[in-house]
Amino acid sequence: MPSHTYADRPSQPPEPGSVDALISQTRRLRGDVDAVRRDTVVDDDDAQGRWQRALCDLAVHQLDDLGEHLGQLKEGMPPAPEEPDLPAAAPEAGPEAQQTRVGSAEWNLLTDEVTWSEELFQIFGRSPESGPLPLDELGSTLFAEDQPLLTSMVTDCLVDGKAIDGEFRIVRVDGCVRTLHMRGEPVLDPDGCTASMWAVLRDVSELRRSERAVRETRDSLQRQRQIAQTEHRLAVELQEAVLPSWRGSLRFPHGSTGALDLAAHYLPSATSALIGGDWYDALELPDGTSMLTVGDLTGHGVTATSGMAMMLGALRGMAMAGIEPGPLMGWLNQLLETSVQPALGSAVCCRFDPATRTLSWAQAGHPAPLLFRGGSGRALQPPEGVLLGATSGAAYGQAEERLEVGDVLVLHTDGLSPRSIEFSRTDGAERLIALAPRFTAARSAQDCVRLVLEEFGETGREDDACVLVARIGA
Repeated sequence: MPSHTYADRPSQPPEPGSVDALISQTRRLRGDVDAVRRDTVVDDDDAQGRWQRALCDLAVHQLDDLGEHLGQLKEGMPPAPEEPDLPAAAPEAGPEAQQTRVGSAEWNLLTDEVTWSEELFQIFGRSPESGPLPLDELGSTLFAEDQPLLTSMVTDCLVDGKAIDGEFRIVRVDGCVRTLHMRGEPVLDPDGCTASMWAVLRDVSELRRSERAVRETRDSLQRQRQIAQTEHRLAVELQEAVLPSWRGSLRFPHGSTGALDLAAHYLPSATSALIGGDWYDALELPDGTSMLTVGDLTGHGVTATSGMAMMLGALRGMAMAGIEPGPLMGWLNQLLETSVQPALGSAVCCRFDPATRTLSWAQAGHPAPLLFRGGSGRALQPPEGVLLGATSGAAYGQAEERLEVGDVLVLHTDGLSPRSIEFSRTDGAERLIALAPRFTAARSAQDCVRLVLEEFGETGREDDACVLVARIGA
């Protein structure tokens, strides 16, 4: 507890030069912070920017208060012989920043005399002609729930000699609500009895508003981060639950001639939070044929992965029902355009008959499958097909291709190329075709997938991607 102030204790003013130096430093720092605040561009969706702006506002208010206190400290000192040149003060933030923030008062308990500074009248919105408020009437200006706090502080000060340090809210005559911070001490007479009480009251309304803004934006930012983390976790779990669980090579139809040797890989984007709607799938059908598909639904997060799950589930069901790739794409288009969450998607769907080694396939605005044979590669000529969800009643063509033993078929989504690749470099399909000799020499589909990962890398891309490799066996 601070020592009690006695009525006969002289005050010792600080050295003038030290206060002037503090004032200069405060003004320079205030100008720097204000410049940062003006340069902070904030939009409605930028929680991080709003938090930074609120911190700058809080710092400006605190520096304004510090500058005002130092100025009052300087005014109370004897004039110095030579006044140093001080930098011009930074422009105030606005009308609220120009309001008086600090006032003082003294209540004499022996004579009932009350003395208020001019600034305190301004803080309370009270005219000097109406006179200062006696101590027992000061509580009438407070919020009802804050009145017990003031009563307790004053009682502790007058009876027990405790220092006052607390905040309360007042309602001014003009109806304006302000928050005041009150600090004071009893003044003791030579016999050690309380003769009067002095206090400094500081209007901290804007400071508290800035602190609330900082807390609210910080809490909002934390909530957004928690929501983003939850959505990311749900998207990952949904993706892992829907995409095939097999790793490495897979062969089917089992025990059939011309069986496919399959391998696939999901390549995430550089930003792990951007879980997209890319899929790959391979399915053995009841009639002994096989379904191969890759696709990409626009968007990221739970919305994209849930849409991908819906599309992949529908695709599997229609393939099991024996629907050919061309008509199947038409039904997927109708499903997507009537879904609750409209989106666009691209896909390629292939049906492979191991008995005839015939590949029937259709596409919807998607890169065509790449066929590698004898050390060279080419993209298959795509049939007609627009993006899924782009237009109602779209028709999708179907093409056929005879495959041979040792052929390698590569299906992929956009986004294979890392974002560090220059625009002058070849696109993903051309870079894959350049791997033709190495695909031919590979002994398995899994080896081909490893070659793709070596070429494109598993990280550094702007969007996620999928690759599926099918190698035709004997």
